[in-house]
Amino acid sequence: MYPLLFKPNLRPVIWGGQRLMTWKNLSSTYGISYAQDDSHNIITEDIPIGESWEVSCIPQAVSIIANGKWKGMKLDDVTRSFPEQILGNDVVKHYGATLPLLAKFIDAEHDLSVQVHPDDAMAERVHGKRGKSEMWYIIDAKPGAYLYAGFKENLTKEEYNRRIADGSICDVMARHEVHTGDVFYLPAGRIHAICSGIMLAEIQQASDLTYRIYDYDRRDIDGKKRVLHTELASEALDYEVLSEYRTIYTDDMQRANPCIDSPFFSVRIVDFEGSFHRNLKKYGSFIISMCLQGDCLIKIRSTQDGVILREGHTCLIPAEIADYDVIPIGKKTKLLDAFIDNRERSILSAASRFLHLATK
Repeated sequence: MYPLLFKPNLRPVIWGGQRLMTWKNLSSTYGISYAQDDSHNIITEDIPIGESWEVSCIPQAVSIIANGKWKGMKLDDVTRSFPEQILGNDVVKHYGATLPLLAKFIDAEHDLSVQVHPDDAMAERVHGKRGKSEMWYIIDAKPGAYLYAGFKENLTKEEYNRRIADGSICDVMARHEVHTGDVFYLPAGRIHAICSGIMLAEIQQASDLTYRIYDYDRRDIDGKKRVLHTELASEALDYEVLSEYRTIYTDDMQRANPCIDSPFFSVRIVDFEGSFHRNLKKYGSFIISMCLQGDCLIKIRSTQDGVILREGHTCLIPAEIADYDVIPIGKKTKLLDAFIDNRERSILSAASRFLHLATK
């Protein structure tokens, strides 16, 4: 086992820009290998890039390993061959031998559609798939940039349908001006939209299910209006109004700062100026480490294997070797670490068994 790096996996979309290519220090013209047929597609400077799928086992865009003995292999093939070592025993028991999370960088040059995602129950019933809860970390935002997350006032399904029809749905959504370091958790069912001028990191359940609610009457590259999923979205939506949608957390130096702890994934923001020890084996999970600022060396303690993780790139650390040091190359490095906390699942499972026995 060793830390895995990946080839670029960029997604051209009509709302994308060019910041990801510059930030990731990629050349202006190169081939991208798509998992389903291994064909090469040329990305040039005039094609808008909206997403970089950093670590993915989604069938239409599986990550290709870029280093070590598995260089050139698809990530899902390797996880199927070594599921417990890479994903972790408890992860495999719950999700099987495929990566249950998807990590992305997103560059919104223009507004994304207003959308919502189904939860696990609806996704399984309607599509035979998993649902989609996600989180956003704002990497950069132009002055005045904002996004939508949640409703700002109570809404009935009838009112929702009327506002979709007349294009006023954004008027009842909670609007948030954003800055670097802001975090939003978006459980399945929460209406949302990323708006122009924002670059962010996203961790989500490994699902491709998105219900598009409103798209500003925009047309795709073929001149056709993009499909809306109004009825499915109406069923998936959570209409609850919250007083605060932004996630409040502490971002201290030389510390793994707890940020998100959800039933689907946990996230830590790690700021460090000197060597920093990360022992995450207690979680029984793989670690997705996204480099948000600066470069660093990741050095595994048990094997002394190391990889350099550059700003704008991502590493997958197998569960078996999730005891390592991160050493900044330069003054400062900031990482976003995502994993599955199997300890919480074990506690909930034990509590459920206790309640079952107590009521017999």
